[in-house]
Amino acid sequence: MTHNAVLSDDVAQALAEGRAVVALESTIFSNLGLPAPANAEALELCKQAVLDHGATPAVTAILDGRPHVGLTPDEEKRVLQGTRKVAERDLSVAQAQGWDVGVTTVSATVSLAHAAGISVFATGGIGGVHRGSELTGDISADLDAIANHPVITVCAGAKAFLDLPRTLEYLETAGVPVLGWQHDWFPAFYTRSSGLPVPHRVDDERVVCDVLRFRARPDTGVLLTVPIPVEHEIPESRINAVLTAALDSTSRAGITGPAVTPYVLGRIERETDGQSIPANLALARNNATIAARVAVALTSTAA
Repeated sequence: MTHNAVLSDDVAQALAEGRAVVALESTIFSNLGLPAPANAEALELCKQAVLDHGATPAVTAILDGRPHVGLTPDEEKRVLQGTRKVAERDLSVAQAQGWDVGVTTVSATVSLAHAAGISVFATGGIGGVHRGSELTGDISADLDAIANHPVITVCAGAKAFLDLPRTLEYLETAGVPVLGWQHDWFPAFYTRSSGLPVPHRVDDERVVCDVLRFRARPDTGVLLTVPIPVEHEIPESRINAVLTAALDSTSRAGITGPAVTPYVLGRIERETDGQSIPANLALARNNATIAARVAVALTSTAA
């Protein structure tokens, strides 16, 4: 499998030397993820967290029709202004049509990471099965990508406005091990627990590495869920009220598919008086930290 990706010098060197690398999606760092200047702050926090824990960050994106794994500072500036999402299904189209800037989602980043030989990826929260999917069929491509690429995806669970029970059922059907990092409950992004038990708790990064190594299917990935730090959690009662209103609004406005996530996140930001932004920054940085620890453990045990 190849996407003819351009590797940055530091990422190429780290991979050649067998050192730890953590892939990072670019959607979260674009205008589609967080408003400026929070998106730039998130980028620096995540990169520094990875570096501080002994790994090399590799932000993915489409630039001038070429997939990139690892970006220069000038390329990062272009990504911060990005407004066009690239999912895994869009990678070939973006290359064929020579897209100027395409910011990668979870599915595209998992695919690019696998192609580049990177086994650990950090994001905020994954997509999943949408509420009402029994009528709309709306299921995020993130789940299929995680199920079909041997990459450890580190996240704060799935977006809280999704159908979380069905998301977990989908992952079970697809054969994806779902792990809870030092936690017994599946997190729901802004809240530490969705009320759903995580299938398997892990307390050590080496165990996470072994789960990937001993996978039953050669192409299946692993989902490592990390709850948001306690001090940044938004109370469930507050976030649920906002989510209900936002989802009702999307239904009335006919907003569907990829447009749902940025719309709902924007509503959450406004109706929590901006509390969601520091929460986003905290969970993204925390996930990058855990991902770097796992990546370092993976390379050290492989040596």
